Amino acid sequence: MRAMKTALFVGLVVVGVVYLRALWLATVRARAARAQGEASAEPSPLEFAIGFVTNFFDTLGIGSFAPTTAILKFKALVADERIPGTLNVGHTLPTIAQALIYIAIVEVDVMTLVLLIGASVLGSWLGAGVVSSWPRRYVQLGMGCALLVAATLFLLTIFNITAPSGNTLGLQGTTMALGLVGNFLLGALMQVGVGLYGPCLIMISLLGMNPKAAFPIMMGSCAFLMPIGSLKFIAHGRYSLRTALGLGLGGLPAVLIAAYIVKSLDLTYVRWLVVIVVLYAALSMLRSAMVEAKTDPKPTLG
Repeated sequence: MRAMKTALFVGLVVVGVVYLRALWLATVRARAARAQGEASAEPSPLEFAIGFVTNFFDTLGIGSFAPTTAILKFKALVADERIPGTLNVGHTLPTIAQALIYIAIVEVDVMTLVLLIGASVLGSWLGAGVVSSWPRRYVQLGMGCALLVAATLFLLTIFNITAPSGNTLGLQGTTMALGLVGNFLLGALMQVGVGLYGPCLIMISLLGMNPKAAFPIMMGSCAFLMPIGSLKFIAHGRYSLRTALGLGLGGLPAVLIAAYIVKSLDLTYVRWLVVIVVLYAALSMLRSAMVEAKTDPKPTLG
């Protein structure tokens, strides 16, 4: 089992290197384009700040996708159709850092961890291929619904409405099959903007596992699936490089501060604020989709 955990760490490093190479090549191309008069790829202080704040609270259990989407929509920093790719590409490095920390310190059955991560990666790969070619309106509708799901999960957390759970640290037989299907679907939905953390925690609890065991599963799944999905978004150019760089570079120190220095906070008021902001973003995204449907009945790629 120790060998399998070591293999996970090695795998994280490998996918991280592949992701960084793709991002580096994209940055080089962007700098060449800038030399020809195109827009700068350098992140702004605001984009660094968004990365820091969202990943700080992500490490403490809030989640980063929904708050980031809300801020990007509110500030009109990224075109709607590029938000899913920007979320995946931008939050990848902080998420890998989280996974390395939590896989090392939280006890969980390693076979369950490996298989569920594999299912999420497969779902992510297939989902990214679909979402990266979606018309703008489909992305708006998908993300609007995703944000409504996120707001609901935040409210359940605020009112302490949780799924019944057990004390086991792994899955077998039927529960393993259900877990694999569930994490496959969650990996695919990540590409539309549905954060994996909340739904995965509920799924793990319903399958009878100790909720604490969900943390390495959640973060390990995202750490592997996000680089894989990001490769497709980068290949299709369906993301904002500047914003993604800001999210990643701003998020890395935030993860370390939250995990090793702060460790825990009373997040009730933060969750209420996130619910309000996320609901606003959800309604705004759905409204944009309806307005564009009236002006352009036939959806086209953004």
